[in-house]
Amino acid sequence: MRRPVALRLNAALATLAVAAATGVVLSMPEAASAAATGSATGYATQNGGTTGGAGGTTVRATTGTAIHTALCNRASSSTPITIQVEGTINHGNTAKVSGNSCNTAAGVIELKQISNVTLVGVGSGAVFDQLGIHIRESSNIIIQNVTVKNVKKSGSPTSNGGDAIGMESDVRNVWVDHTTLEASGGESEGYDGLFDMKDNTQYVTLSYSTLRNSGRGGLVGSSETELSNGYITYHHNLYENIDSRAPLLRGGIAHIYNNYYVKLNESGINSRAGARAKVDNNYFKNSKDVLGTFYTDAAGYWQVSGNTFDNVTWSAKGSENNPAGPDPKSNTTVSIPYSYSLDNASCVPAIVGATAGANKGLKVSDGSCSPTTPTPTPDPTDPTPDPTDPTQPGGTNLSIGAGSDGSSKASGSSYGNVRDGDMSTFWSPAGSTGSISIKWGTATSVSKVNIREASGSTGAIGAWKVVNGDTGAVLTSGTGTGAGAITVPKTSLKKITFEITGSSGTPKVAEFETYAG
Repeated sequence: MRRPVALRLNAALATLAVAAATGVVLSMPEAASAAATGSATGYATQNGGTTGGAGGTTVRATTGTAIHTALCNRASSSTPITIQVEGTINHGNTAKVSGNSCNTAAGVIELKQISNVTLVGVGSGAVFDQLGIHIRESSNIIIQNVTVKNVKKSGSPTSNGGDAIGMESDVRNVWVDHTTLEASGGESEGYDGLFDMKDNTQYVTLSYSTLRNSGRGGLVGSSETELSNGYITYHHNLYENIDSRAPLLRGGIAHIYNNYYVKLNESGINSRAGARAKVDNNYFKNSKDVLGTFYTDAAGYWQVSGNTFDNVTWSAKGSENNPAGPDPKSNTTVSIPYSYSLDNASCVPAIVGATAGANKGLKVSDGSCSPTTPTPTPDPTDPTPDPTDPTQPGGTNLSIGAGSDGSSKASGSSYGNVRDGDMSTFWSPAGSTGSISIKWGTATSVSKVNIREASGSTGAIGAWKVVNGDTGAVLTSGTGTGAGAITVPKTSLKKITFEITGSSGTPKVAEFETYAG
């Protein structure tokens, strides 16, 4: 088998400016923090669906050891759990943890022989530095809003066989969404694949992710005779500066749509050994041999429609080289069992540039050439009030996934911090008074708010008002030490404002929660 040449890193992608050129209006997120949002798409919705840790407890982890501990502290290996990750996870803070509900290892995030788990980056972001995520003999897994970088199979340190995310041995139903997977070279520099699946891995979706600077984007199947994998969806991903395997398919079915491929140096979608790929409305730019069967005489197949080929070159056909171009035609048909919306290929560079990767606010396309924010999944990432405390409002916190703005903010604080579900971040006015607002794209009914002050500043708020941001009408006001849970007349509005009119010390609002009542 021919191996790709070393990755040429000296031709990095220029800054995306296609939005202005195409006239597409992009709404970029205000803050990088995010919590698990939206629902699985593509083949991950089949075979019973993929819900991860929905319905279970939510814990926070800032080390790899804490991630393993959370898995091992469950009642069983299938007890649902959402693990919110913030900070840098590396070899120094990732140890093996033992327990009846887990099977972990040092130097790798091990999701092995388990099910019903969500791993989501929150707050300032989650970075797995030189440390891979390994999914083995597991099912119903969600990985969202994380960065995995520079995982090596040779040199030092090594992790996960050199794969950023690797799945093997009877894996079912995995949704990987809004991740950034990157290396700093090819196999000769010690790296392997960014997103690999083998040994009976099925019903997987990779969406809104960035894969860059690697010799190998990823594979489905480890050899021409290992054909037990399939039903994989790739959509709205950015493949940037990749030598080959974008992806490599050995057998099985893949649906590949609305991806943006820039600088595929040797080959791109490599359908082999009977694999069938449905390739819809993708945008290929400044690349070579972006679709076909390469480095083998074991033919694969493709169905193509709506793709754009922008400065793509094609090699000549040979005994082990069958490029689909220069005028790609379908040579099979693939039936897709789920519903989906296609963006026109001309919109793909702008849409993917605005949405793909970690810390992009979990923006998605609405199917009409515009990014939008998905509806938050009520469980498991909303801060859950103590049900035994009658002063705390119940139900879904409507602020998660909403927008926010304010009159002023102190250095180091952010408007978005009041709606991220994270009590360790906060907004603070530039002075002793100021206002902070929650806002929605459509009118939303609110009857209760909960102002949660950051640790160490509880009671600093002395006088306050809750204002209808649409009309300026004061819904209620109060004085005292702190604000806490507040009942207001049930009002349908697009914006609600909490105004601090007096304080002692420095007021810090960690969460501005809103509830329908």
